Amino acid sequence: MTSICLLSTVYLSANAITPAPMVYHYVAEEWMKAKGGVWEGKMDNKTYWYKLDKSAKLWWSTDGKKWAAVENGMWADKEGKWLKIGDGKLWWSADKGANWAEVPEWKWEGPKGEWYKFDKDWSLWVTKAGM
Repeated sequence: MTSICLLSTVYLSANAITPAPMVYHYVAEEWMKAKGGVWEGKMDNKTYWYKLDKSAKLWWSTDGKKWAAVENGMWADKEGKWLKIGDGKLWWSADKGANWAEVPEWKWEGPKGEWYKFDKDWSLWVTKAGM
């Protein structure tokens, strides 16, 4: 009788943690080449525009007209992670540059919820789809 009671308790415990059915909503990603290869960023509530030259060197502008090289080669995503290009890859750091990891799929979120990604040739792509 004791063993039946224990089995019953185990059975109830196992069922108690069974997850409820999940409903998934899929939004198709519609990527398009970014106009002029330019993306938007924000720092200290100020808008900046960024672009790469043919050798993947980073440039920035406050008005979209006058461009200057970014000496440290870094920009920030929507969450404040720093991004940079190095060794032919896109990297990010959540701790202000102390540790770096390769960005998954080379994607990051812009300040207005848009998503950007680079392809293997450093062409920039953008989408508004939720991911």
